[in-house]
Amino acid sequence: MTNPHTALRHLPRDVRFDWSDLPLHWVPNEPQVTHTLNTLHLLLPEGERWFCRVFQQALPMVTDERLRERLHGFIGQEVIHARAHEEVHGRLRDLGLDIDPYLRQMEWHFRKILTPRDEPTSPRYREQVTELAAIVAAAEHFTAHLGAWVLDTPALDSAGTHPAMLDLLRWHGAEEVEHSSVAFDLLTHLDPGYARRLRTAALTEVNVLWLLTRGARYLMSIDPQLRGSVRFSLRAHQNAARRGLLWPLASLGGSALRYARPKYHPSLDFDLRPALAYLARSPAARAADRL
Repeated sequence: MTNPHTALRHLPRDVRFDWSDLPLHWVPNEPQVTHTLNTLHLLLPEGERWFCRVFQQALPMVTDERLRERLHGFIGQEVIHARAHEEVHGRLRDLGLDIDPYLRQMEWHFRKILTPRDEPTSPRYREQVTELAAIVAAAEHFTAHLGAWVLDTPALDSAGTHPAMLDLLRWHGAEEVEHSSVAFDLLTHLDPGYARRLRTAALTEVNVLWLLTRGARYLMSIDPQLRGSVRFSLRAHQNAARRGLLWPLASLGGSALRYARPKYHPSLDFDLRPALAYLARSPAARAADRL
């Protein structure tokens, strides 16, 4: 039987959003929820362009033509994800948030630290690219988990979340679930072993959580309406998670444990049906399909 994950064609959807009326706290009365989710807009553009660079570096090493086709589709989707989140930046600046220091840190992190040290002609180059592909696979597992969460949390609707922002998060989340097995399949194509997957998963999850926490803490510290009166806290995160407004931290641990299983594959973890159903009704995705 064909695996539905590998049978999908990952077509880029050229979505557009209007941020002209986006308020500072676009989840009303929830500054920590807003800024935790805002951190995705700051982290993901550089991160997703880095995913694309790693996949471009890996493509000459891929001998499976179907996997090569899926990688090209993944790259096309990630380019649009990066652009869609980056288009929020101008509005955040207009609302009084000095986001550029964090953006510079993300640029340094992804362009200077996570890059092959040797030229493609070096015998060490393949090993370095494979290691980076393992980090991408672990990060994509994380983003697919967040994608599945945001598709299944009606509390954000009930809280009055800005509709365009909710559509952006759910469209992106649905595409993360849709292509959730591509990076994993690339990793196992380059290195079917278990040790690299386990090691890079542990490092990646800690790093991503640190970057998200750092971003949310920073945005709350510079929020012109809060003026330092409300600070980021893990207790507030857990409180928001209990109300369905943020992802439960325990669920991330559970997802990481599933990824650590020797016989794990994303098709065992992520149900495509909610993702494909949302892509069929997303206002932005439907508008892109009509172009």
